[in-house]
Amino acid sequence: MEECRGRDWVSRYTVYVTPQALREIKGLPGHIRQRVKRAIDGLEDEPRPANSREIRAPEHLTVELRRIRLDRWRIVYAISEDDKFVDVLAVRKRPPYDYGDLEALLAEIFS
Repeated sequence: MEECRGRDWVSRYTVYVTPQALREIKGLPGHIRQRVKRAIDGLEDEPRPANSREIRAPEHLTVELRRIRLDRWRIVYAISEDDKFVDVLAVRKRPPYDYGDLEALLAEIFS
């Protein structure tokens, strides 16, 4: 880390929420919605929090796919290290969500 006037210089990420993920967030129960919003806000400073896990991505992708578990809910997001972007792709309840639509979600942000 670089130092800036006696303080640590922290690299921040720009967080984008896809329209589909935003609709999903708006439809969540209130207490879960607030927890999801706090978790997403935290991705700006720490895109790989301790409670997140990597998701296997198709090999042709240059982004890192991750998910955060909040009770039975999953926040699915992609990290672009080169651009310092975090794209929130979906907020889904599991079960039954099985990450089967990852290709479609990724096509949305890369098209």
